[in-house]
Amino acid sequence: MGEPRDLRTTFDSAADTYQEARPDYPTELYDALAAAAGLHEGDRLLEIGCATGKATLPLARRGFAMTCLEPGPALAAAARRNLAELGEVDVVETTFETYRPATPQRFDLVLAATAWHWLDPTVRYRRAWELLVPGGHLAFWSATHVFPDGGDPFFAEIQPVYDEIGEALPGDAVRPRPGGLPDQRDEIDGTGLFEVVTVREVDWEVTYDAEGYLRLLDTFSGHIAMAPAKREHLYAEVRRRLASRPDRRLVRGWGAVLHVARRRG
Repeated sequence: MGEPRDLRTTFDSAADTYQEARPDYPTELYDALAAAAGLHEGDRLLEIGCATGKATLPLARRGFAMTCLEPGPALAAAARRNLAELGEVDVVETTFETYRPATPQRFDLVLAATAWHWLDPTVRYRRAWELLVPGGHLAFWSATHVFPDGGDPFFAEIQPVYDEIGEALPGDAVRPRPGGLPDQRDEIDGTGLFEVVTVREVDWEVTYDAEGYLRLLDTFSGHIAMAPAKREHLYAEVRRRLASRPDRRLVRGWGAVLHVARRRG
């Protein structure tokens, strides 16, 4: 993997704010997932990197029995608190790559909400295949920033501040538009282990005040790992610029590409 500063480990420090700060995924996404995977109440789901249970709660409330893997101890503890009201949910503090069920068990669905890209690409599909029942499904998606035509200009206006503190975007960075996010269907097909059932993009918008937006930034790996002086300067600029707006708010576009694939063999 070799991520600089091992950004995968930064999220545990955001355990107290993650559940509130991260956006809720639209109901449309869960409906599409359940339909594509043919899920029924009582089916067994394995969630990879559940964090504080952001995607777990709405799925568990649909009657699925869930085992959730979370390597961060603070995040795992927060997930247990958030999910305590739900009987058929078990949070296991471990990584997906090293997880071994206590008893022989396979699942109807293996899913990852904004966690699949952190997994070792050399083992993730094979390990998911091994943990699924014959004909079971793999599902994953990531939530990312999208920029609609005529969208909020705040993000272009704040970019020079990132440049100033040495946190500029890579030269090949793009500003994806709603409906234009890339997908991984070719990668899925290339494994030979799964057959793509559906790939569907879901887009939505969230309005933030300054403190709500800064809480969101506090859950992003790059901002968590940022030098404190850089982060303080950036956050001061966010507050100052939003304070000059009549409504003191910004609108951020979100997009998620849902992938659902059926286990072969």
